[in-house]
Amino acid sequence: MKNTDNPENSENKEDMLHEYRFDYGKAKPNRFAEVLADSQLMVVLEPDVAAVFKSSEAVNTVLRALIETMPKPR
Repeated sequence: MKNTDNPENSENKEDMLHEYRFDYGKAKPNRFAEVLADSQLMVVLEPDVAAVFKSSEAVNTVLRALIETMPKPR
């Protein structure tokens, strides 16, 4: 683990520019974007929740059970 308190290891803020210009003409499409189907949604679990649910199947099972207990919309 890096020691960020050490001035020798930390970046000097004076070396940072106020603005950077990136050449987006060299950008490539996200190669992982096609992995997700259009109907899927990605969410981020808090660490305490992620410690209990180790897979998307486990999360989906619990959410489907919770949906069954909810009142139906009219």
